[in-house]
Amino acid sequence: MKKTFTWTAAFALAAMLVAAACTPTRTQKTAGETIDDATLTAKVKAALIDDPVTKARQIDVETYRGVVQLGGFVDTTSEKARATTVAQSVTGVKEVRNSLEVRQQVAERSAGEVVDDAVVTGKVKAALIDDPVTKARNIEVETKDGIVQLSGFVNSEQEKQQAGQVARTVGGVQSVRNDLQIKQSP
Repeated sequence: MKKTFTWTAAFALAAMLVAAACTPTRTQKTAGETIDDATLTAKVKAALIDDPVTKARQIDVETYRGVVQLGGFVDTTSEKARATTVAQSVTGVKEVRNSLEVRQQVAERSAGEVVDDAVVTGKVKAALIDDPVTKARNIEVETKDGIVQLSGFVNSEQEKQQAGQVARTVGGVQSVRNDLQIKQSP
């Protein structure tokens, strides 16, 4: 009887530990939430690809607990508005935060300008990785004409502000648009 009680107690303790480990916090998701968000992100991206108005390659999609953030640079205000409509039409999306920036093409960009923006993006990502406060894996970086846009979901206002400061210190950055969102509790 004592052996049965010990095994039962050990099993109950193990179950409580597993349950506690799987319980989400304000800034951490459960495994199920992570899968749900990844599925929503994929569905929104697919819907943007299928839409004739939006240029999906220009749009970053991040999802946190059903809240979708659209980031990047688009050519027109109608494309920006359409991206919101498309994202909202996806089943399971609770809210859409559209951080797209309209940057109209004034002239065809040279290969050097495109490469310069890619280099700046790489430098900003590297700087965010090196910074002890920011969690670079949660931050999307887009650059167009030296303007850097930060998007995604971070844990705190401090992390958001730090990411903006880090990006501003990188050579080649003309300005920073900090569209990072603070993770909210469920």
